[in-house]
Amino acid sequence: MHGLLRRLVDVRREETGAALFAFAYFFCLLSSYYLLRPLRDAMGLVGGAGQLKWLFTATFIAMLALVPVFGAIATRWPPRKFVPVIYRFFALNMLGFGILFANGFQEIAVSRVFFVWISVYNLFVVSIFWSVLADCFRNKQGRRLYGFIAAGGTLGALIGPALAASLVVKFGVAILTVLAALLLELAVRCFRQLHDATHAAGANEPHAAGPAIPDKTIGGGLFSGIVLILRERYLLAIVVYMLLQTFMATFLYFEQGRIVAASLADTASRTQLFATADLAVSCLTIVLQFFVTARFIRYFGLAAAMALLPVAAVIAFTAIALWPTLFALVAAQSIRRASEYAIARPGREVLFTVVSREAKYKAKSVIETVVYRGGDALGGWLFALVAAAGAGIAGLALLSLPLAAVSVWLSAWLARRQETLAARQEAGRSTSAPAEPAPATAAENRSM
Repeated sequence: MHGLLRRLVDVRREETGAALFAFAYFFCLLSSYYLLRPLRDAMGLVGGAGQLKWLFTATFIAMLALVPVFGAIATRWPPRKFVPVIYRFFALNMLGFGILFANGFQEIAVSRVFFVWISVYNLFVVSIFWSVLADCFRNKQGRRLYGFIAAGGTLGALIGPALAASLVVKFGVAILTVLAALLLELAVRCFRQLHDATHAAGANEPHAAGPAIPDKTIGGGLFSGIVLILRERYLLAIVVYMLLQTFMATFLYFEQGRIVAASLADTASRTQLFATADLAVSCLTIVLQFFVTARFIRYFGLAAAMALLPVAAVIAFTAIALWPTLFALVAAQSIRRASEYAIARPGREVLFTVVSREAKYKAKSVIETVVYRGGDALGGWLFALVAAAGAGIAGLALLSLPLAAVSVWLSAWLARRQETLAARQEAGRSTSAPAEPAPATAAENRSM
């Protein structure tokens, strides 16, 4: 397996097992989500696209309520225990929605609850996945392996929409929830294998493999994630970067909802369109992740990887403003989302390999749930204000320019700071850790 994998990615022999289990883990996780994502997008339009801002606000409130719950769980249980519990809780929820759908409960209220629930579910399970990876792999390993591991998720995102598009018309939406729950259980099994593989590698060659996930609690308090963000400038900068990207993504999502609602009348056809769009994104993304991501980060650095997303968003706004059609919408969104999933997201996740273990789980969870959905909610109301002013997509394109400029500057600052923290970490291990290829230098990042 190492010989085959080595042809695709720069993986060391002792990392092979952990890399493959992480790949399979992310595959199952995103297959599960992407089976339901087209249904979520279609149900979000039940009652009209004008209701999306309220749904995003409700999702943000749900996230706020769940932060202390997650904080309490992470404080009392180690990841090996609380990760399966959280995933299985969401799987039971899926089966409950499946029963409602099978019995014909697809009214406006159920549709809106499902939209909010799956928005919460997606961010929590994916955030936990990347927290686990930051706990398993070190900085240099993340730069080499995150692109390949993310390709596992993209392959899942490719299979999920294909299944949704082919099954939803023949068998109805309930079957999607059953398959999604089964895939989430497989993700739990892969997580445990990843834990064991990492622990074994760390025990046999403690400096060659990533740090094993200790079977002990993370500690801290219920709101320690928020405290860490307010106390550490590095984490606060990540928050600002995330908010800016969320604003631009939300503007595009709302414009997508407006165009789709005006062009397609029924939920089934909308679900099929969203599934087809997800399929296009996944095809483009997986090619980039296998052959481009690691090389891009190695040669151009984290700054360029993270700056690619705001630049792609500006291009998407411009394209939709010039050609406000379904084809232009799908093409522009596909390019932007592929840039995010293939390059910007793995680059951003490397930022968390140099923070404390408590920050990897608690602060990261706050950033990728509350902050993300808070940005969605605020972005939704900003979109409504811009639309009420009559600015339209052209006004949003102009608004995206200063947001993108600040994002590019933050990308450079975060990349430099990450390298400084990574150098301090490596200095602490230098007496016993074997040498690895050096990451991109700060000078190289500044040149971008």
